[in-house]
Amino acid sequence: MANHKSSVKRVRQIKARTLRNRYAAKTMRNALKKIRISTNNDEVKELFPKVCSMLDKLAKRNVIHKNKAGNLKSKLAKRVNTLSA
Repeated sequence: MANHKSSVKRVRQIKARTLRNRYAAKTMRNALKKIRISTNNDEVKELFPKVCSMLDKLAKRNVIHKNKAGNLKSKLAKRVNTLSA
């Protein structure tokens, strides 16, 4: 364990941040899974903007990379469009 006051505080902050990021990433993965397995067109169209917004926020906070967010949104958009067609 660190000896300096500032490094002890840093360890506390990192733990809290890690928990927050882990929760956000898990929530994102569950939402993605829900869209992928759903066959209900109305449900998917309702969830798609919320998940896109979630991906953007996570990318902004550096939980996931911005390119990963873009790739996931692109794949989801394809899925939504194939369901509606």
